Amino acid sequence: MTLDATGRESNIWDSIKKYFIDNLSYSLSFDRALSAPNLQGTDVTRWVSFTLNDMVIGDMSSIMLDIYCCTRQDNEWHKLSQVRDTVFDLLIDTTKTDTMRRIPLYQSHATNAWTLIGSLMIDEITESARMEAEDETKFKILHVRLRTASKV
Repeated sequence: MTLDATGRESNIWDSIKKYFIDNLSYSLSFDRALSAPNLQGTDVTRWVSFTLNDMVIGDMSSIMLDIYCCTRQDNEWHKLSQVRDTVFDLLIDTTKTDTMRRIPLYQSHATNAWTLIGSLMIDEITESARMEAEDETKFKILHVRLRTASKV
């Protein structure tokens, strides 16, 4: 018996990546928390990095996602505030009574069209204080708990 599409980590991760690639104009990274995306010939001063963390897959799955909002050459932290606000806008939906965004959950496929199979509801957002790394990268982490109905 195979794992249902709603409980597959690959579908969850691909859906998260698609949502932010489609909706954010900043440089994005999906493999390292503070590393700036490696863009040849471009000095990246604003970027967002994503890390998938703890997952509990069950009838109501819980997925932890850390979103690192990062800047460089940002003397007064203003750029970081702008990046944080832009990302935060994608995590809330003021048209919903609970204000939490639903991210489409797809069954992804390498060559065929993706199929919509549900949604990832943003259940809770907590954020860190402003921090600065040794390389002068300024950053803030948004800890996001996603919930979705899954079949196991």
